[in-house]
Amino acid sequence: MYVLGIWDGHDAGAALIEDGSIVYAANEERFTKRKLEVKFPYHSIKAALEYAKIKPTEVEHIAFTTTEFTKTLERIYPRMKETYYLFRRRKVPKPRFDGFMHNLKYTMTGVGILPMCNQISSSIISRQLKHMGFRDFKLHIVEHHTAHAATAAFTSGFKKSLVITLDGLGDGLSGSVSTFENGKLDRHISIPVRDSLGIFFEQVTNIIGMRELEDEGKVMAMADYSYPFDFESNKLKDLFKVEGTVISARYNARKQFAKLQSIGWQLPREQFSYMAQQLLENIVVKFASNVVDRFNINDIVLAGGLFSNIKANMKIRKLENVKRWYVFPHMGDGGIALGSALYTDHMLSGKTQYDFDAYLGNEYDTESTVQIIKKDKSFEFAKESAAGQARHAAELISNGNYVFWFQGRMEYGPRALGDRSILAPSDSDTVKEKLNMYVKRREWFQPFAPSVLEEDISRVVDYDNKGYDKYMTMAYSVKESARDVTKSVVNVDNSARPQAVGQENQKYRELLNSVRKLTGYGLVLNTSFNLHGMPIVMTPEDALATMKATKTKYMFINGIAVTNKRGV
Repeated sequence: MYVLGIWDGHDAGAALIEDGSIVYAANEERFTKRKLEVKFPYHSIKAALEYAKIKPTEVEHIAFTTTEFTKTLERIYPRMKETYYLFRRRKVPKPRFDGFMHNLKYTMTGVGILPMCNQISSSIISRQLKHMGFRDFKLHIVEHHTAHAATAAFTSGFKKSLVITLDGLGDGLSGSVSTFENGKLDRHISIPVRDSLGIFFEQVTNIIGMRELEDEGKVMAMADYSYPFDFESNKLKDLFKVEGTVISARYNARKQFAKLQSIGWQLPREQFSYMAQQLLENIVVKFASNVVDRFNINDIVLAGGLFSNIKANMKIRKLENVKRWYVFPHMGDGGIALGSALYTDHMLSGKTQYDFDAYLGNEYDTESTVQIIKKDKSFEFAKESAAGQARHAAELISNGNYVFWFQGRMEYGPRALGDRSILAPSDSDTVKEKLNMYVKRREWFQPFAPSVLEEDISRVVDYDNKGYDKYMTMAYSVKESARDVTKSVVNVDNSARPQAVGQENQKYRELLNSVRKLTGYGLVLNTSFNLHGMPIVMTPEDALATMKATKTKYMFINGIAVTNKRGV
């Protein structure tokens, strides 16, 4: 039995389940080269079928999510979606009435699922699928936060858990709390859009001059550069409150936006960011603690775009009443295609536990990669064994170089986890600045993250034995004894977002072992293989083009060592 999950909104994508196993998942941006693509996911659907070597007519069940009024309108009038995409990403000149556009957005997005929305959305989705050759399939609608909850509950490995979802909005809600027990996912709390912490943080992102739904992580990073102060001195502290297991906003989204604009006008960006981050942490942590106490379940799983905030996640992890935790790696809306498929497969088969790793995308063999490299005389190349390329790359890194690392299947989600990565020494400020200047071209205050062998993780950060983080979803404090070896991967507050590497990625693990033999630590700087503002590379062609654009000298791709003759 095949179950295809699709999502045609912000960070569109597709996922395929075959007989209870996740076989493929990817997002449309990797194919179209438009970050956080919003168009119907034709390319990722086609790639899923090609990977499984099946025809559209073999898929029996197709699931999609989110039929709220505004999403349905966008399906009827796709130009609306494209116009907002270009406006949000600042690909067009600033409109004269941008304030009006934001107020209109906040008014409309508060509307949930109206009569006929399900039928209209289903009709449009069905027509698009039939155009691709799908026939005789059953179409399933999965509610937005149910899709989020399914990703976390069904892939965590916990037989019993408390499931919290928080994001901007979806199907009239901004969050939910469910219990997962005895094979059942039961919702107990629904948080209205009016009380959305995600919209609040999105508004702050916009006010300080960044792109909403994309740059919220920069706000979190910038907050560390403010002078600290107590929460009682925070000018935003009264915008939200938690009473028991209820989050409530003081103002609706329009009034909140105006209030934030008024406060932000008088403050430096760093201080305004600090206030927003402090408020978010305070509310989320209090809410999570109260929910754990109410339901008396100490294993907690999290999904939804708000949980991309690694500092808030760290505060939740440190709660005394939390025993174990899990954040679904593709926590934002880009993960709900898989969530729709998982929930539908669960309803059809009764399955509740799905094996998950992040390596679910496209892969390319050595010989086809060689043929692509041969087309451009700018490159020299040589085939290497897995052990040979690990030693070669480790030597270059330990000697102060950065390298491109392209192996196996593309990662699913926003993080590079050792298959589409740029790697560098973890102790070199010089290489860090070179990466920022010539390759990543990011804001100076954004930190890089480390990949660490599992057996070395306790030597690098203050681990608390609540579980390894293999997906860079959580912040940890770097140990004082490891400060010298983490210069390029530590934030100004001495925190880091590590990836603990175990047996799930043998080629990457071999590289880290080789680095360990040379430096004493299985530790490297790991950042996503892309230019700033672009999606992570998918194909060898993407990798070679990025290599030329950045004048990068060294790349290891599918068992091939590549040297750019014009690299520096």
